[in-house]
Amino acid sequence: MTPLRDITTRLLPDVLSAFALLSRLPLPDHRSSGAASAWAWPLVGAALGAIAAGFASVALWLGLTPGVTAAGTLGLMALMTGALHEDGLSDTADGLFGGWTKERRLEIMKDSRIGSYGMLALMLVTLTRWSALATILALESPWAALIAAGAVSRAPMALIMSAMPNARGAGLSHTTGQPPGQMALAGAALALAIAFLFTGLATLPMLALATIATLLLARSAHKRIGGQTGDILGAAQQLAEAACLAVLAARAG
Repeated sequence: MTPLRDITTRLLPDVLSAFALLSRLPLPDHRSSGAASAWAWPLVGAALGAIAAGFASVALWLGLTPGVTAAGTLGLMALMTGALHEDGLSDTADGLFGGWTKERRLEIMKDSRIGSYGMLALMLVTLTRWSALATILALESPWAALIAAGAVSRAPMALIMSAMPNARGAGLSHTTGQPPGQMALAGAALALAIAFLFTGLATLPMLALATIATLLLARSAHKRIGGQTGDILGAAQQLAEAACLAVLAARAG
């Protein structure tokens, strides 16, 4: 069965599996398709971005300031994912920069406690996302930016997962499996299509900055722990989303 036909046959199960894996939204019971649903991860990001944009639009209509609305929107986005990606970002920073050996770095990343590197990374990236989103909210509708950033930021997770081995041999990334390269590329193509539909040519600089950020992360992970983990994937999403929002804020300004 070809990848395209495979996707068509398993469309609904894969979409439900993607939402179950990457969100905390209530869904009907279904059988998980694991990493095979990686092509649908940008759909989850786009849907969560649309929900967040709806919240932001209502908040602005009620008279809340762009800054307060941006903070509330980021909070809602974290609630909808169970702060899965934020947790991955903080654990990644602590692990990659807090240990001297691969084993120690992986041990730190598994520790639920947050250290100084993790706290600093979480603060800086969240501040970047907040500042960019507040600028967008002050100047234009949030729908295009949040939907496009949500979609694009989920694509690097599948690409990194497909290209790099699991460094730990356990955890969420390991149990999910490794998506075939064609599935990961299908997801990237879907993310680009969604982004171009909503943001037009701004997709190009958005893609460039998100790619640079995630490539630097992937290179560091390969050098320091020999592969990827679920935490690395979460960090990739956060960095890519921050990059996308930063570009769109600059365009809006």
